[in-house]
Amino acid sequence: MKLIKLSMNQPQKNKPNKRLNPYIKFTSVAIQMGVTIFLGNILGAWLDKKFSTTYLENLITLLLFFWLCIL
Repeated sequence: MKLIKLSMNQPQKNKPNKRLNPYIKFTSVAIQMGVTIFLGNILGAWLDKKFSTTYLENLITLLLFFWLCIL
């Protein structure tokens, strides 16, 4: 009978490797992008009311959208 000595530095072979599902990664990116665009839209609407303009909401939303697409 052989005794197997396991040290703390050796990974156990019976443990499965836990990896994130790729769908979870892409879902988090989509959620982050949507939240950022939504907050930019709210900021633009607030600026429109504050400065009595009609174009800042659309401008800020478009700028945030293009900025996020480049990243």
